[in-house]
Amino acid sequence: MSTAVRASAFTEPTRPKGLLIRFVTTGGSYVDVTGHGEHFDNNSWNCLGCGDSSRSPEKDYLFRIRPDANNHATACRAIPLT
Repeated sequence: MSTAVRASAFTEPTRPKGLLIRFVTTGGSYVDVTGHGEHFDNNSWNCLGCGDSSRSPEKDYLFRIRPDANNHATACRAIPLT
């Protein structure tokens, strides 16, 4: 059984303002990292599949948010509902 992520069979949703990174989840949804960028502490992530997100009111520097968003995308099996 392969665990490789395949290209999503779903339509990519509209990209939000301030999108810095978009990860594809194992289930074919997306995790968006948004904010003002590398040198700002107001970045956060949100999963469009299961609805999980960075812990409120946690907003942080990109180098701290990125690994959490990537780890979530790797583990999340939720599929887009739209």
